[in-house]
Amino acid sequence: MASGSDRNPIIIGGLPSQVPDFDPEETQEWLDSLDAAVDERGRERARYLMLRLIERAREKRVAVPEMRSTDYVNTIATKDEPFFPGNEEIERKVLNATRWNAAVMVSRAQRPGTGVGGHIATFASSASLYDVGFNHFFRGKDEGDGGDQIFFQGHASPGIYARAFLLDRLSEEQLDGFRQEKSKAPNGLSSYPHPRLMPDFWEFPTVSMGLGPLGAIFQARMNRYMEAREIADTSKSHVWAFLGDGEMDEPESLGQLSIAAREGLDNLTFVVNCNLQRLDGPVRGNGKIIQELESQFRGAGWNVIKLVWDRSWDPLLAQDRDGILVNKLNTTPDGQFQTYATETGAYIRDHFFGGDHRLRAMVENMTDDQILHLGRGGHDHKKIFAAMSAAKAHKGQPTVILAQTVKGWTLGPNFEGRNATHQMKKLTVDDLKGFRDRLHLPITDKQLEDGVPPYYHPGRNSEEIQYMHDRRKGLGGYVPTRVVRAKPLQLPEDKAYAAAKKGSGQQSIATTMAFVRILKDLMRDKEIGKRFVLIAPDEYRTFGMDAFFPSAKIYNPLGQQYESVDRELLLAYKESPTGQMLHDGISEAGCTASLIAAGSAYATHGEPLIPVYVFYSMFGFQRTGDQFWQMADQLARGFVLGATAGRTTLTGEGLQHADGHSQLLASTNPGCIAYDPAFGFEIAHIVKDGLRRMYGPEAEDVFYYLTVYNEPIQHPAEPADVDVDGILKGIHLFKRGESGAIPAQIMASGVAVPWAIEAQKILAEEWNVKADVWSATSWNELRREAVEVERHNLLHPEEDQRTPYVTQKLGGAEGPFVAVSDWMRSVPDQISRWVPGRYTSLGADGFGFADTRGAARRYFHIDAQSIVLAVLTELAQDGKVDRSVLKQAVDRYQLLDVTAADPGAAGGDA
Repeated sequence: MASGSDRNPIIIGGLPSQVPDFDPEETQEWLDSLDAAVDERGRERARYLMLRLIERAREKRVAVPEMRSTDYVNTIATKDEPFFPGNEEIERKVLNATRWNAAVMVSRAQRPGTGVGGHIATFASSASLYDVGFNHFFRGKDEGDGGDQIFFQGHASPGIYARAFLLDRLSEEQLDGFRQEKSKAPNGLSSYPHPRLMPDFWEFPTVSMGLGPLGAIFQARMNRYMEAREIADTSKSHVWAFLGDGEMDEPESLGQLSIAAREGLDNLTFVVNCNLQRLDGPVRGNGKIIQELESQFRGAGWNVIKLVWDRSWDPLLAQDRDGILVNKLNTTPDGQFQTYATETGAYIRDHFFGGDHRLRAMVENMTDDQILHLGRGGHDHKKIFAAMSAAKAHKGQPTVILAQTVKGWTLGPNFEGRNATHQMKKLTVDDLKGFRDRLHLPITDKQLEDGVPPYYHPGRNSEEIQYMHDRRKGLGGYVPTRVVRAKPLQLPEDKAYAAAKKGSGQQSIATTMAFVRILKDLMRDKEIGKRFVLIAPDEYRTFGMDAFFPSAKIYNPLGQQYESVDRELLLAYKESPTGQMLHDGISEAGCTASLIAAGSAYATHGEPLIPVYVFYSMFGFQRTGDQFWQMADQLARGFVLGATAGRTTLTGEGLQHADGHSQLLASTNPGCIAYDPAFGFEIAHIVKDGLRRMYGPEAEDVFYYLTVYNEPIQHPAEPADVDVDGILKGIHLFKRGESGAIPAQIMASGVAVPWAIEAQKILAEEWNVKADVWSATSWNELRREAVEVERHNLLHPEEDQRTPYVTQKLGGAEGPFVAVSDWMRSVPDQISRWVPGRYTSLGADGFGFADTRGAARRYFHIDAQSIVLAVLTELAQDGKVDRSVLKQAVDRYQLLDVTAADPGAAGGDA
């Protein structure tokens, strides 16, 4: 045995301390005791003793570092499992009926002439997890609050529909309308959880994998935020997220774990269905995904509950005094466990238990069939109940339940544990017969052989169905259910927008600051002020929003436990448990998740919130576009600000910051109303109308995207004859040409409107051209309206044909028409089809780069002088000016030399 003096210290996980050893003799006694345990009883016994010591140390509050992973057994010992309050026999019958109907629904959807697909293996593996939740945990909304928020795994939706069918929430016709939303209307069912498609049923869209866990974290946080700010009592609400182990590969699944732990979100439980399979194969064939996830969640500060084995393993583990069984479980890779799920009991006896005489002895009195049915914990109702109970009771941390299951469980040997299970959608007659027998359902062979398999319902008055209704009544109503209880908000009067409509006078401000000034006035409103939720990814100062720090403060449930380094400044950084501003760090994904949770609070909790999410426009739709699609699906509302917009406006930042396309990306989202305003008075009308449309008496399920810039300009006062309708629909005449003889039209948006005004002046003074300047506040909305008009005309040829708004608006204007913006040409080109005359566009196509604004605009040929050339070129095409003037213009303005351009205002202004 080595002595204390000649051993080399091995430091693992930072366990040893730098504190001097004041009693080396006592230390040596402890070390000698451990050495003796190893030598006399073996490493496994010594390991057990160490684990017990660590456990006791934590009980005594001795600061011992957290272990990254524990043995591959259930976290909750059998002796610690609570009493199971349900009737397991009845619940099993209910679950069998649910399993059958889910599989049959998908199988029937594959009948000839339909073939719309579906998935059955995911629900088959997670069915027990859901069933225990439905029967014992998930709170409904009948008590008048938001109930629990449940993020169902998207591929498990057939099982949720099947359960709703048993409860008479869905009809047989609706089950047969699965994935046939139009052809089977009004009985069609959406493929996955889609609130926009089924707004009374689903609450949270989750099938874009990774967004469910991300959304659940920020939903739990939003619940705490609303309670802290006394907007809604969310104290009873618990957030459940059902996920797949393969789904955890998505960076969004794990990327925000730390915020849940940091803020102590014990109102959140992840249930990870560890069936060890991705869509096409094993998750960690050579490793152990449960152990890996345990390490990651523990490291992030979560409470981890492992639910690995069902009750049939309890007697074996109880007699494992040497730890040989636990060691075998620890060292067997997932790929092998997947194989065991598809093999015979004899195979498992030989390959799992056969390598050690002590393991063989454990199962010598068990039959091969008993060995075959040594099951996974995620299929055992009592074990699941124990895990969920512990998760609900745990305080101070979010909890993850890692439940091992078998993909395709109960579906038969052609499905269970197979790599191709996810793609298998139809059961053969033999599969159905075996499945029926496994579930003990009273369905005859003839019923299965006569065509499409039947659904099974035990009868509305059966004991099973009454049990289900009673359980849901006791838990506050049926889930999933989406209810909109929110009342329209009392919106501010015009005076809230008065400052913006006056213009900026002699002061030059960016449109970002113009918006912030409007926001500041709106937040003073006694009716809606407290409902604004400010969100930014660590860029409040960049966007000039640090002015809100002293008054609105930054939300932190722990408050500010330090003296801020800038505490003596007027705009010092201030945190508060009741803060209004959400500061999610450098995480656009986290911010967008906050946006969605806040924007759907009107439905989730019946209390409208008005989120205002401000970000670098380049990093919004481009980086988190999938979440904006999720936002539209979840029917969330709010304002999204793409700040520092434009390809040439933020020139010092270079390629990856230069946004010339987010408006185009926004146009692809049907729920997004996108604007590119130029002046404060335009922003005022857009914001006012946005509040009306999203929070007024006839609220719409849309959200607003405004691109604003960091280039200071003088904002004009609102014209006396302001065309509000034009501003809101997408285009209004801002400045008529005052001199010149040859007519032309310039259409510009956002930061390009001042360039157009300068071009208008040059054209009049130097080329005798009288150009009108139009502010195109929304190229996207103009196109959307025109497309709808054409669609109506196509389908109603017998009616008077409608005319698109943009065509009507420009109908009396004499062209040609030149469009310009700080976006790629595809943005203004959206309306080219409906402009009544010769049309061309200028744009910033290509990668951005770092330079002066003037040089960048000259390079892309979107500056005032380039607009002049474009107008002259179109006039030459029409024969209204001689083509010789074009070369004169190129030479006069040195348009081929970027160094000849006025560099313009310095970049970086908010």
